[in-house]
Amino acid sequence: MPEKGQDRHTQTVRLNHRAYAFPRRPVVVVCIDGCDPAYIKTGLTQNILPNVQRFLTKGFGTWADAVVPTFTNPNNLSIVTGSPPAVHGISGNYFLDPTTGQPVMMTDPRQLRSETLLARFSHSGAKVIVITAKEKLRRLLGSGIADGICFSAEKAQDCTIPVHGIENVCQRIGRPQPSVYSAELSLFVLEAGLALLEQYRPELMYLSLSDYVQHKHAPGSAEANAFYAVLDLMCGRLAEAGALVALTADHGMNAKPQVVFLQDILNASCGQGKTRVICPITDPYVAHHGALGSCVRVYCLGADRAVVQTVIADIPGVEAVYDRSTACEWFLLPPDREADLLVLGDEHTALGAAERDHDLSALGDVPLRSHGGRAEQVVPFILSEPVSVGYRKRAATGRLSNFDLFDYALNGTRGL
Repeated sequence: MPEKGQDRHTQTVRLNHRAYAFPRRPVVVVCIDGCDPAYIKTGLTQNILPNVQRFLTKGFGTWADAVVPTFTNPNNLSIVTGSPPAVHGISGNYFLDPTTGQPVMMTDPRQLRSETLLARFSHSGAKVIVITAKEKLRRLLGSGIADGICFSAEKAQDCTIPVHGIENVCQRIGRPQPSVYSAELSLFVLEAGLALLEQYRPELMYLSLSDYVQHKHAPGSAEANAFYAVLDLMCGRLAEAGALVALTADHGMNAKPQVVFLQDILNASCGQGKTRVICPITDPYVAHHGALGSCVRVYCLGADRAVVQTVIADIPGVEAVYDRSTACEWFLLPPDREADLLVLGDEHTALGAAERDHDLSALGDVPLRSHGGRAEQVVPFILSEPVSVGYRKRAATGRLSNFDLFDYALNGTRGL
């Protein structure tokens, strides 16, 4: 906390070897789940994103890299810690706990190995508000926040002041709690964010959306265009309400017409029970992707790793297969939470375990669209305000990560 008599706006907050300037006005960071660059490019071409266009013209915009595996949990935690999974420890939505040998969801704050910027700023006196679409992220993103507000749209009607810092959310917003499988889930987050921005004037707000629309609807479709038009409108309203708005994504999205059920192939090639395939896309919301993404982890439980790696590398649709040390070096992952092999599918291939483990009935007639690999790594990186010459030069001469966004929003716009 700043000392008595000090202006906290002259203070900095340090986390993971970076110093962040205290915001002089509200900063709203929006993680647009599943926002493939094609949605932005199509929206700009079709003139349905006038506010994003204004941000790009008068503010700052480029493309950045999400962390691999390109899934929701590792990227959201990278954004709010300003660091890769090797630092914060969340390397997927789902992993095999080496101490128990059991697969578990990565939603427990005890699995975090870093404080978040949201928590660090809150302990420095900042008002912090976090709104997520899905409950799976709420506890991770809200970990350590002091006297702030943190809730999910999925469970908005259940909010209490002791747990969430707020109650009667649906009544405040004037909207019923939305279905978790709907575009309205993300729109609820944005409307709640605008209402609470106007009411509380927080220094920091983090809004994390859902990728339901992106899993179901391709860029340029009527449904996608309708969603992005409202998203653009809400981002404009956040800026008009006095916030610096910063946009990025946790991953892109691609059609995956080919599915490889890797566990079935390895059972046939290496023997039953000799390997175990874990799908780190798995979360409580598998209806729109069937737990199929372009990244899986393979544990060798008696099979020779080199042999398994060779078998996998020869499978059509597999882009790359890495041993543990190489995967951790390339993608900055925590070694103790990595498998013997990390496997990535190509742009149009989803990887699964055994076919019997995946229920695709909920997809209906909608073709599978998913993420997880390097083909979904490029994401937008947009600010409503310009950044300094030094920060522009840094973006022009090197590749940004989505977890550089708080640095650009808090430090890059300083003094302009």
